Amino acid sequence: MLAVVFIIAIVLFALAYRIYGRFLNRHFDVDDNRPTPSHTDYDGVDKVPTKTAVLLGHHFSSIAGAGPIVGPIIAAVAFGWVPAILWVVIGSIFIGGVHDFTALIASIRHKAKSIAEIAKEYMTPLSYKLFLVFIWLAMVYILIVFVDLTSTTFVAHGEVATSSTFFIFLALVFGLVLYKLKIPLVWASLVFVPLVFVGVWIGHAFPLDTMSLPAVFQENPGRFWNLILIVYAFIAAISPVWVLLQPRDYLSSFLLYASLLGAFVGILFGGFDFQYPAFTTWSDIDRGTLFPILFITIACGACSGFHSIVASGTTSKQLNCETDARKIGYGAMLIEGLVAVIALFTVAMLVKSDTLAHEAPLVVFGAGMGKFLSIVGIPNEVGVSFGILAVSTFLLTTLDTSTRLARYILEELLNVSGASSRYLSTLATLVIPVIFTFVTLHDAAGNPIPAWKAVWPVFGSTNQLLAGLALLVVYVWQKRKGKKTIFIMLPMVFMLTMTLWALGQLIYQSGFSSIGIISMILLVLAIILVFEAIKIVFFKPIPVVQK
Repeated sequence: MLAVVFIIAIVLFALAYRIYGRFLNRHFDVDDNRPTPSHTDYDGVDKVPTKTAVLLGHHFSSIAGAGPIVGPIIAAVAFGWVPAILWVVIGSIFIGGVHDFTALIASIRHKAKSIAEIAKEYMTPLSYKLFLVFIWLAMVYILIVFVDLTSTTFVAHGEVATSSTFFIFLALVFGLVLYKLKIPLVWASLVFVPLVFVGVWIGHAFPLDTMSLPAVFQENPGRFWNLILIVYAFIAAISPVWVLLQPRDYLSSFLLYASLLGAFVGILFGGFDFQYPAFTTWSDIDRGTLFPILFITIACGACSGFHSIVASGTTSKQLNCETDARKIGYGAMLIEGLVAVIALFTVAMLVKSDTLAHEAPLVVFGAGMGKFLSIVGIPNEVGVSFGILAVSTFLLTTLDTSTRLARYILEELLNVSGASSRYLSTLATLVIPVIFTFVTLHDAAGNPIPAWKAVWPVFGSTNQLLAGLALLVVYVWQKRKGKKTIFIMLPMVFMLTMTLWALGQLIYQSGFSSIGIISMILLVLAIILVFEAIKIVFFKPIPVVQK
């Protein structure tokens, strides 16, 4: 039964790419004769034309992180696998895919400007400033969550910490080989891609444990890794994209492809069946009601505002030609949806009483991958490590991509540029994550909890609200072009409704706690932005533009 549902999901995603993807191309008049900003504004640092396979690897690795794994597993445990998989499939095709593709197209048609800069051009100066603040906050929340998730993984799995460190070194050398020695991509890949998988064995042979850390951090190894990861994010975010970002993301994509292939074979031939309830409840005691909480818990894998920031922040500056937009914008979203389906299956094949269902999402996913990969003869413990390593690699990608994007946002907000602003903006972005490294957060009962768990509800709300706002900007752009907008308007209204509703619930549940206050600020920012858009669309003349 697991195999049947998996095949149906693959078929639906393939049909969506072919049929709906073509519709999007036609609507936006995609044409390779129109040069992209990576060619017209080449600078050798951020704007660099990039091969499709390399950019797809970067884009997917950046947008994925742990999102399509953590969110779906949390939602499936809380509400059952059927509501989760319906949202993943429908959301990826008609909402998330449209959101990602349109943000990328809008950016390359505006000289690779961010979605906030496009808001400035088509909406109001106030919208632009508020959008920048909103996006920067979203990037900071992402950094807090993903730094903590990565460090927690490294502490629990020393072999993953070793493999991840080796992988970064490998990516640096790969970048030099490609861009300095000018070795063709195919030949370089034949050497370096197998070395990625050798890294899994190296991790098992030489795991990093807490006893190998400096004495001052042995009582709190998570703090050590938090600081190391923040330093890593700083260095990676200020370096030219060819040094680490592009080569690492390209290589990490092969971990994804191997995971997908292994899961595909395991699901098809493993004889696994659904054990977990298809539906559990309309209202989970810890999460809240299915509507709207499901739609902010599962972000990446269905629809995620962070994707629009990646698409209009780094991807648009590297897109080689316009027809690559469907492959990278829409296609990567569908691949991420498939990863989310696999993550859901790691819950679906558990019995409800299994204690594993209440473990951290990455542990659940690793255990599931171990079972899938055992079908092809890979020892269970190696399969578990491989699954967790794949997620950790995407987490690292998200860290430095988020830091780089936050740097762009601060430079826009402060209207500064140059080498010094690059360093200062990056440092300013990382201050809050450093503070959270030394702060212990508690739940409503006063028990200490990981930072990622405390911040996840706000992260989910911010992320999804950002998706609705990005669709709002694209909607205004297309409206001012005199184009049909119903396929943008409906996802926009849905996302804004769900996220504003969820923020209202968070405020009611959290009161004047830090989570409640942050939710209030986000709610006010969002309402102002929506009001500004309504003024532009309904109360001011809309001149037709030709971009």
